[in-house]
Amino acid sequence: MRRRIELHRNGIARLAVWDHGPRGTLVAVDTVEYAPGRLADVFGDSRRPTVLLWHGMQTDARAAFGPLAGMLSDRGAAVVAPDWNSHADDGGRADLLGSLDFTRDFAGPGNGIVLVGWSMGGCAAAGLTLNPARFDAALVHTVCLAGAFMAPDPLSGQAPTDALSDGRAGTPFTLLHGLADDAVPVSASREFAAALGRVGWPVELVELDADHGSIAGADYDPVADRYGPGTSEEALRVAGEVATRISALIGH
Repeated sequence: MRRRIELHRNGIARLAVWDHGPRGTLVAVDTVEYAPGRLADVFGDSRRPTVLLWHGMQTDARAAFGPLAGMLSDRGAAVVAPDWNSHADDGGRADLLGSLDFTRDFAGPGNGIVLVGWSMGGCAAAGLTLNPARFDAALVHTVCLAGAFMAPDPLSGQAPTDALSDGRAGTPFTLLHGLADDAVPVSASREFAAALGRVGWPVELVELDADHGSIAGADYDPVADRYGPGTSEEALRVAGEVATRISALIGH
């Protein structure tokens, strides 16, 4: 990954270069504060369909989404990738809702958002999607990447399936999960898909040749014990497949 950083007078850092793969594709990125002291990378402009990316439990890991966000931007989406802190006293709730408010304003009135969550971010995305009135969410589709649905979601503190009831279907789900995932087993998505199906909530489950990191275009660094932007062939391959599936949901 290569970055050139210029500080503007308004305090916004512009990341003018992001090299996310062997093709050398360059994507312009703005890093902005979506709330005081909380940062998000914004790819593209609001005239495009907007995708909001929520990373997993790892604190402030928006950079791990860099390759996937860049590929989505290449395919015609505007992308907002915020940091959030699952270890905060509120479990990250304020960060998640603050980034949603920012993205709603960015997309503009009447423009729906595709919400993509990875791991614990996928659990949060599910909680939001199943409680749209509570959180004033205008979503057109929700994509969960290796969603940790067995955990309480950070927004409500309840298991996502607790919000399910017969005859109350809403925003469609696409669940993408890697068969080689050793952090969140694929059974989590299978069981969540089955629970959605039982109440008639629209859902598609796709199982991919991927692990917990590559499903989001990330690589795991065992020394740092963190996920970072993927540079491996596998991470970039899977990111391309995931980006293609997400872009199809916005008509690109």
